[in-house]
Amino acid sequence: MSEYMSRPIIDIITAQRATEGAGFPIRRPFPTAQLDNLDPFLMLDEVGPKDWGPGEAVGAPDHPHRGFETISYILSGEKLHEDSTGDRQILGPGDVQWMTAGSGIVHSEMPSPAMREGGGRAHSFQIWLNLPRQYKMAAPRYQFVAGDETPIGGSADGLVSVKVIAGQAYGVQAVINTHTPVTLQDWTMRPGGRSDPLTPADQQMALYIFKGNLAVGSDGQSVDEGKLIIFGAGDSIELAVNNDAGEAARFLLFGGVPIGEPIARHGPFVMNTREELVQAFEDYQAGKLGEISR
Repeated sequence: MSEYMSRPIIDIITAQRATEGAGFPIRRPFPTAQLDNLDPFLMLDEVGPKDWGPGEAVGAPDHPHRGFETISYILSGEKLHEDSTGDRQILGPGDVQWMTAGSGIVHSEMPSPAMREGGGRAHSFQIWLNLPRQYKMAAPRYQFVAGDETPIGGSADGLVSVKVIAGQAYGVQAVINTHTPVTLQDWTMRPGGRSDPLTPADQQMALYIFKGNLAVGSDGQSVDEGKLIIFGAGDSIELAVNNDAGEAARFLLFGGVPIGEPIARHGPFVMNTREELVQAFEDYQAGKLGEISR
């Protein structure tokens, strides 16, 4: 008998389709009417995939944030990031940007000049991660990890590979520095692949499938793409892809230690109280969050 306790499935949420920014399509498991947040995660958007023609690609022009972190993970296409701290960078396939808005930042997320001119497939994740009260007014911080620098773990049989963005898997540790303990990983599991990853017992864990089908839990429950699986208490998760599956499964495994503080959120700001929220809007309108120099 295993010394580890397998986490049970406590809920399965279907991602909702919507349009964001200047008109790009998303698939969003939360926040929705079914699920407001998954403490400490505030939002998970799968952006695209969308095939843009020349001159068609759109993004999210200049907008502010305060009180949380935004994580961009690019699967395909290119995005131009610019912000009020002076950072400017083009993100490409596999790249990760972990931006701590903290006390306040203005940024834009637009297609790169090459994407604007020539078009192409855009597919990425945009994730919002809450900050505890003690870090909400921290100095803004920008972390970037190129796709070829992201640590990769995997099974000995080659059927499972994991890009370790935060946390650890298969003995491989992420290079991103987080304010609170967080797991964020991109898993690819080929037909016949199996894994029982250990997960920190103090983290609330979830899994979002964005390609293929996955057998989950001790009874091998079949779950399709576009579904978010929320797990209960335990320290491991049982995952497999059937031998006769037509394609590999691809999913984000993520979680964090719940913050457990009040959330006051509206638009681009996430604070603890309504008064702090009002202050954030007033500070932005007064220009205290800065502006992007171009």
